[in-house]
Amino acid sequence: MSYLSKLQDDLKLAMKSREALRIRTIRSLISKLKEKRIELIHDLEEAEELQVLRKAAKEREESAATYHNAGRDDLAVNENAELEVIKSYLPAEMDDEQISDILKTVIAEIGASSIKDMGKVMGIAMKKLSGQADGKKVQSLVKSMLGA
Repeated sequence: MSYLSKLQDDLKLAMKSREALRIRTIRSLISKLKEKRIELIHDLEEAEELQVLRKAAKEREESAATYHNAGRDDLAVNENAELEVIKSYLPAEMDDEQISDILKTVIAEIGASSIKDMGKVMGIAMKKLSGQADGKKVQSLVKSMLGA
């Protein structure tokens, strides 16, 4: 089942139970998925849908931080609430140990030995970790493993 159809089913349930926050958030996600489908001129694959959901989650995180820093905790609370709804659709991210295991394999496969090889490692690693790990976290781990 695609994320879009799951969201559409959940929207119906949220409307029946009159959950305003959930309705608003799910409608926003459905809209983003449909916009992306129109942009790419084809039905989205699951990985593409996941990418759209992750981007929406990141936007909420950044907005919440911005509102919090500006002293608008009332708006930050709303963004965090929407973020929790979005996270319920995302698969769990890998922990540092799991990411490190994959990175060790990638480093061994390509024979990376210095920070100069970071681009090669990141390219392969992000393909293997797509949707399962944050890029900044992966980058940090690669730097530490390659001795930067």
